[in-house]
Amino acid sequence: MKKILFLFLISASISCFSQKKYIPLHNANPTKYINTINSKDLAKYLYTVASDSMEGRDTGSKGQKKAGEYLINHYKSNAISFPKGATDYYQKIPASFLNAKRNSNLPDSENIWAYIEGSEKPNEIVVISAHYDHVGMKNGEVYNGADDDGSGTVALLEIAQAFEIAKKEGHGPKRSILFLHMTGEEHGLLGSSFYSENPLFPLANTITDINIDMIGRRDELHKESNNYVYLIGSDYLSTDLYKICEEANNNYIHLAIDYKFNDRKDPNRFYYRSDHYNFAKKGIPSVFLFNGVHADYHKATDEVDKIEFDALTKRTQLAFTIAWELANRENRPVVDKDGK
Repeated sequence: MKKILFLFLISASISCFSQKKYIPLHNANPTKYINTINSKDLAKYLYTVASDSMEGRDTGSKGQKKAGEYLINHYKSNAISFPKGATDYYQKIPASFLNAKRNSNLPDSENIWAYIEGSEKPNEIVVISAHYDHVGMKNGEVYNGADDDGSGTVALLEIAQAFEIAKKEGHGPKRSILFLHMTGEEHGLLGSSFYSENPLFPLANTITDINIDMIGRRDELHKESNNYVYLIGSDYLSTDLYKICEEANNNYIHLAIDYKFNDRKDPNRFYYRSDHYNFAKKGIPSVFLFNGVHADYHKATDEVDKIEFDALTKRTQLAFTIAWELANRENRPVVDKDGK
């Protein structure tokens, strides 16, 4: 009887153990890291990036270069390196390229990149992008571009910091993540065009671009609430990417996703007007997070004191959560559509 009872207990223990679901480190719940993204940090960064001292961050200007140095110092302070294969945080772009299509007499400029290497599939790359240029100064007045695209710029800083915290705790991304601050967007998507033609990592290995451009305000269509975000392009090339964005939001963030500007017939053509497009036209699934335009768009009144930091925080958290899923899921998003 004792022998039978012993065998029963052993069998029961094995059964219980086998039924217990093993969760590997890379599938850790992202909630803790989502919550490291907060309004206080975003405000601190944005009050610097969109300050008068940056002189409106026009492409190649002294002010833009100063803003770039601020971004790099942030990455250094968080022990986030420049990418493998690069010699520093700059992807230098010559004036000849920037002025090739329409000569705006732009000087040399730079994309800025930072990188967290993946633990299991380091050669597969998730790009998270935002442009850090704006329109500079006009008639002695500084156009600070707090929303356009100071908001996306600081979102990248906070997302990178969240991933680095996760990595230090043993929950680093399975795939590599490239944080890409584009120059020259305001002059015709020039920085992203240069990167797509001169990629550091093969475009065939780039699984998605998550592009963030203006996520700190609300538009006239959402006067009653800022708890929304426009998603554009997520389903143009990949059903998988659309589902990932939806599930990330439904499971963690709970914003109202507005697809108004995702309509191919939308006269604003926002899909073609930000940096994700230079990835999408190369066949890379891409999604654009956006709050819509407002009365201060491309005016000197686009200032930090008009940013709604609760909205900026939730939209940044959504971008992080989408990136988390893309970086850690078993398979990359399948391209099953033609993008048209």
